[in-house]
Amino acid sequence: MSEWKEETLGNIISVIKNQYQPNKGDNIPYIGLEHIQQQSLRLEGIGSSDNVTSQKFRFCSGDVLFGKLRPYFRKVVKPKFEGVCSTDIWVLRSKNGYSQNFIHYLVATTDFIETCNIGESGTRMPRADWNYLKNTTWLLPPLLEQEAIAEVLSSLDDKIDLLHRNNKTLEQLAETLFRQWFVEEVDESCVEQPLGKLFDIGIGRTPPRKEQRWFSTNESDMKWVSIKDMGAEGVYCFSVSEYLTHDAVKKFNVPIIPENTVMLSFKMTIGRLSIATEPMVSNEAIAHFKRKDNGLYPEYLYLFLSTYVWEQLGSTSSIVEAINSQMIKEIKMVVPDTVKLLDFRKMVSPYFDKIKSNQKQLRSLSSLRDTLLPKLMSGAVKVNNLAYDPHH
Repeated sequence: MSEWKEETLGNIISVIKNQYQPNKGDNIPYIGLEHIQQQSLRLEGIGSSDNVTSQKFRFCSGDVLFGKLRPYFRKVVKPKFEGVCSTDIWVLRSKNGYSQNFIHYLVATTDFIETCNIGESGTRMPRADWNYLKNTTWLLPPLLEQEAIAEVLSSLDDKIDLLHRNNKTLEQLAETLFRQWFVEEVDESCVEQPLGKLFDIGIGRTPPRKEQRWFSTNESDMKWVSIKDMGAEGVYCFSVSEYLTHDAVKKFNVPIIPENTVMLSFKMTIGRLSIATEPMVSNEAIAHFKRKDNGLYPEYLYLFLSTYVWEQLGSTSSIVEAINSQMIKEIKMVVPDTVKLLDFRKMVSPYFDKIKSNQKQLRSLSSLRDTLLPKLMSGAVKVNNLAYDPHH
């Protein structure tokens, strides 16, 4: 640590405020807070500047984007493309002598987030205050060590990103097959039946929020799925942000969702899907589909719901408020004969098996990255002491 030196943040980082002037016909990537995944250092989507009506900030490839509103302090990404972003996002660029990749991970540390909380300003919507942050001091290694630390973390993030992209491709392939078999080329042997007849459809439940004793973060309690948890990792739901005590599940008769059961959000966010990886419970905005003895397996239902056009239930604004469990039960699903159903399963099961396997690997890599991040950035662990080889 003898070569590590303290520097004020203002000497390390510049905040770039190049204003974007909208021009008719512009169609460049736009990033808002809604496009950045919480605590993942990943984008979950982008918008288009042709929908941007007010001035925004320009960013370059490799700039670090940091959500400066308090609820979004952990929203940090480093896009590999140019674009524009919300003015609720800082565009950060390292100064000479400092690694841009290292800065990316510095502002993603818990220490940095907590410092933002201490120096926040504003009352209606508290936000990080650069006038405060630029005078805070940070212990940094020499440039070569900064780059070595960032390389280890970046290599993990590259592997994580690759697995996410692989899973997205696998899911798209499965959806394409479903459309070919049961939408575009559906034959007369297929019949339509309402979901309520094909599955036992249950709705989750929330104990009284004022009675905090029913809620916990203890992993020995029952995983309580929220809409935010669904799709956070991918097709399969492994982790949640909150749990219900076993007493709460029993007292409020919260329906238990069996392992390998499809879950569907039908309030606020319509059509988000996930498959339970163990017995779980959910809130009342989520329906789950228990299997009957009819051969309809979770992958088939998942693909039907993922390709279902929810707009046919009404306008987006109206169905958010009006959709209910009865409407879900009345949705008609194409049901093929047993032979075709089994043939299709043989084709798509490998896709889902690989997706699940990739998600398990993603969890392991993300955990490793999150464990190494604070230790490497503080000097508690040295790069040359790591058994982990970033190139393998």
